[in-house]
Amino acid sequence: MQTTDTANRTKLSLRCLVTERDLIDRAAEAVGESRTEFMLKSSCEQAKRVLLDQRTFTLPEDQYEEFVRRLDAPVENEKLKALLAAKAPWER
Repeated sequence: MQTTDTANRTKLSLRCLVTERDLIDRAAEAVGESRTEFMLKSSCEQAKRVLLDQRTFTLPEDQYEEFVRRLDAPVENEKLKALLAAKAPWER
């Protein structure tokens, strides 16, 4: 996450409760990071999880039709067919 390119860096500040700051400081110390490193790393990881978990997206009509066509098309890959037919590990 660190970069030597300081031209692309910006300042980010926030307000929090003293107890929240102390919690963050303890966690950062536990993993050997500064408060800034810990907060930036944790925030970026959570942001990625949130964005990857988005279930709604929009497409122009022609792209949507192509998307649906591909979803509805029969599976032609034998390995993929076998994978989709197999029980999930937690169902075995």
